[in-house]
Amino acid sequence: MRVSIITVCFNSAGTIADTFRSVAAQTHAGTEHIVVDGGSTDGTVTLIQEYAAAQPSGRVKWVSEADKGLYDAMNKGLALCTGEVAGFLNADDFYAYPGAISDLVATFQAEKTACVYTDLHYVDAQQTGKVTRKWKAGKYQKNAFLWGWMPPHPTFYVKTAVYKRLGGYRLDLKSAADYELMLRFLHKNKITAAYLPKTTVLMRAGGVSNASVQNRLIANQMDRKAWVVNGLKPYFFTLWVKPLRKIGQFF
Repeated sequence: MRVSIITVCFNSAGTIADTFRSVAAQTHAGTEHIVVDGGSTDGTVTLIQEYAAAQPSGRVKWVSEADKGLYDAMNKGLALCTGEVAGFLNADDFYAYPGAISDLVATFQAEKTACVYTDLHYVDAQQTGKVTRKWKAGKYQKNAFLWGWMPPHPTFYVKTAVYKRLGGYRLDLKSAADYELMLRFLHKNKITAAYLPKTTVLMRAGGVSNASVQNRLIANQMDRKAWVVNGLKPYFFTLWVKPLRKIGQFF
């Protein structure tokens, strides 16, 4: 099974080398790495060029040009995929161990499913060996989104045929675009899902939507819009329970 790993970046010279090393270390042979850069000026492009040159021919595709933001870049990456499965590894993130993709592929094959997701750990931005938060996703249950659940997007791997059928990321949803896509795929269209109870991705702590109370309120509005654009109606408490579920990840 060929897997397309997509990394989008912009001025990420301080962290992207860790991302590249973790992809290069993956033991699964059938991978391609697609890097979509937004026109960096800090040396990121040089790092991409050096990384691509060091990998087997054809394994790395990359483009550097202006885009309309993170999710526009993600859609560009999806358009370049040749794999049967696609997933995203952010320029601040890296795989937890070399067999992560192999384990994902084994789950796809064993479960014969449309998507697979796993657990995720947040780590200190400077001391990446220090875990600050643990996101244990748990098995997907019908109507879980109504109770504020969602899988960690950086661990969410989907058959590319699903993207072709159901579409990519909506740019008008801003920071909630990944939430909207997973809501659309899992809750609305009921694609099959399998949970791999392993931590496959380590993510540097941070995040725009939770950076302040104001940002959290804006994110809540975008989350609500994600339901509206899909013709769905959440419970009255759904979008307030969603951020509250994260509290347990710190203990």
